[in-house]
Amino acid sequence: MISVIIPTYNEEATIGVLLSQLREQAPECDLIVADGASTDRTVARAEASARVVVISANRGLQLNRGARAARGDVLLFLHADVKFPADGLAAIERALADPAIVGGNFTLEFSGGDLPSRVFTGIDRWRRRFGIFYGDSGIFVRRVVFERLGGFREWPVLEDYDFARRLGRAGKTVCLPQVVRVSSRRWNGRLLRTMAAWFFIQSLYFLRVPPSWLARWYRPVRAPGSPQRPEA
Repeated sequence: MISVIIPTYNEEATIGVLLSQLREQAPECDLIVADGASTDRTVARAEASARVVVISANRGLQLNRGARAARGDVLLFLHADVKFPADGLAAIERALADPAIVGGNFTLEFSGGDLPSRVFTGIDRWRRRFGIFYGDSGIFVRRVVFERLGGFREWPVLEDYDFARRLGRAGKTVCLPQVVRVSSRRWNGRLLRTMAAWFFIQSLYFLRVPPSWLARWYRPVRAPGSPQRPEA
């Protein structure tokens, strides 16, 4: 069984749509919303379709707590603002029929249709060839592998990127051709600032600057009362 873990914070505008998509694909799938103490109606909307774990807003902590509550032998971590492919869950099961595959992600496409969305989509697909991917592309992993890796490091930033790197070292990963469409809201009106922040934080990460320091330069996109989620 696949358990889907969705970290949220003020996602009342998006969470219901995603949960409905997942229920249509697999009514019996294990859905867990790991909420970071939202101040809007995220929890109320999620409770109609999923089990909800309400914890602190630390993203690494949300992901791990959601995983601990999961019942499945496969874990899928999704952002609340994605449009999930119609056969996404079945595609994971087909991929993991190969025992050599420990996990992977989906092909990512940013919505909007504008130049920045196309540019970031191209960048993401190019860097995936080098084993680089992030949580917004939907990371899935065998539970035994997740536990062997110790889950996500409970960092304020880049916890998904760090996990993807460790997952790649644990065994063979696959990028599924099914497309996960992601909101382009993170750079609306702030493209250059988003690109500069991404480059700056990534560079400091490779220089082994502690994540607690990186978070000081990490300006969240979302704000209380909005449906937005922070992204690097």
